[in-house]
Amino acid sequence: MAKKIVLTGGGTMGHVTPNLALLPHLIAKGYEVHYIGTESGMEAEKLSAIPGITYHGVKTGKLRRYFDWKNFTDPFRVIAGAVQSAHLMGKLKPDVCFSKGGFVAVPVVFGAWLHRIPVVCHESDLTPGLANKLCTPFVKKVATTFPECATALGEKAEPVGTPLRPELFSGSREKGLAFLGLKGEKPVLLMMGGSLGAQAVNKALREALPELLKTFEVAHICGKGNLDETLTGTPGYAQKEFVSAELADVFACADLVLSRAGSNSLMEFQALARPLLLVPYPKGASRGDQILNAQSLEKRGLCRVLLQENMTAATLTEALMQTWADRDALTAAVKAAPPADGTARVLEMIEEVQKK
Repeated sequence: MAKKIVLTGGGTMGHVTPNLALLPHLIAKGYEVHYIGTESGMEAEKLSAIPGITYHGVKTGKLRRYFDWKNFTDPFRVIAGAVQSAHLMGKLKPDVCFSKGGFVAVPVVFGAWLHRIPVVCHESDLTPGLANKLCTPFVKKVATTFPECATALGEKAEPVGTPLRPELFSGSREKGLAFLGLKGEKPVLLMMGGSLGAQAVNKALREALPELLKTFEVAHICGKGNLDETLTGTPGYAQKEFVSAELADVFACADLVLSRAGSNSLMEFQALARPLLLVPYPKGASRGDQILNAQSLEKRGLCRVLLQENMTAATLTEALMQTWADRDALTAAVKAAPPADGTARVLEMIEEVQKK
């Protein structure tokens, strides 16, 4: 009889993409795969259509650090989701559960614990998020991207990197340039701002284009609804709202990367060994995890960092030119660092907890 696994995680693509990276390996090992996510979040649409996986939507709520009227109703959704998840775990009776975090994961992990189903969870950021803090007492092992996070979470935790999609490393530079409409006669600067874009970085980059285009061709992934039609047709500049199927090819043609500092993206760029300038999402607009992520890599000589409060078109240009000048040292440091791809070790941990 095939082994059965429940995957969970949702709210952002950062909670989904590591599960997508594990999925083909789990199917190849013969697992029957089920996914428990939100009823209407982005993971519901993304995963429901994937062959070889059965998707289950449950109610969930978010514990916010700011005032919102939903703070009064979401606890009831969390309770309802816990009941749904516990019922699903009893019905599915999986051999193991893997949680990538996000608040949908909390009731799923608790439901697994109630039915004595072993759980492995993964924390991407340098400091543990609240969902994984709540989950840790109920899991067997915690895989982390950063060693600092493993130290904070204690003896259950192990730094392993992040599960990465293998297709990201099989792109074609020629196909990427053709998709972007670039000639490849200059180094290609790739700007990635996440699925919703990065407004402040988009603005500064566009203001800096006249200077940057003297040295680079620029591939700008700006986020949905963020195209600037006045720049359409600018020689050496390509803008796309979002890239999916062609992402590996776009990565393959990038010589220098400008990015936010979400953990999954950092590990992807580290695995690709590209010189990297990070503009982390500022504290106050988030819990500050991107700043800590970026500083951790910078301390190890793996990237350069420009804080958003210090960013103008001029300082961004200067930082990009300095990062490009340091490209050989940055690339050497990345290649000498521990592997960023934690896929193999996470799969081992999933097997190990079933034997205890």
